[in-house]
Amino acid sequence: MFTGIVEGVGRIKKISKITKKRSAIQMLVDLGKHGKGLKTGQSVALNGVCLTVTKLSKNGCTFEMIEETTKKTDLGGLKPGEIVNIERSLKVDSRLEGHFVLGHVDGVGIIKKIQKKPKEVQIWFEVPKNLTKYIVKKGSIAIDGISLTVVDIKNNLASICLIPHTLEVTNFKTKNIGDKINIETDILGKYILK
Repeated sequence: MFTGIVEGVGRIKKISKITKKRSAIQMLVDLGKHGKGLKTGQSVALNGVCLTVTKLSKNGCTFEMIEETTKKTDLGGLKPGEIVNIERSLKVDSRLEGHFVLGHVDGVGIIKKIQKKPKEVQIWFEVPKNLTKYIVKKGSIAIDGISLTVVDIKNNLASICLIPHTLEVTNFKTKNIGDKINIETDILGKYILK
């Protein structure tokens, strides 16, 4: 489990197919200081996707992704050199400063509009139609693993606002119109609707 409070970013060093496993992909990521103390088998959210550390080396952490992960998230389209948001899993004695984030991405959205304002940046993104029922104005949402508040929703477009700090410590400093983003809707809303 995660909170959506991104600790920083890491850089993808290598992506390769695993020949022994059908459709499996390995991704080597330099987590920098965020990899300190990590052990094989632990969970890390990369762009909001919960992944398991399968190998540790001087060069970074290796994660394996199955076809489901690469097709249902933006991770399948990433390339070496790109940066990803990092969040280590929540400790039981930690504060829950964002909201409950599971690392189970519901779908991929596309950035449609970026409005720069004096003290914030508002980003409008297209939401897959099957997810709009889970998104409410002033509700919680995780975008690329970042716990955010929905500012507005109109049909299948939603918006969030980012403060300068969030832009500085996340991958949003590199995002442009047309880029894909991982969306995880609020788990509490899903259970209420079910």
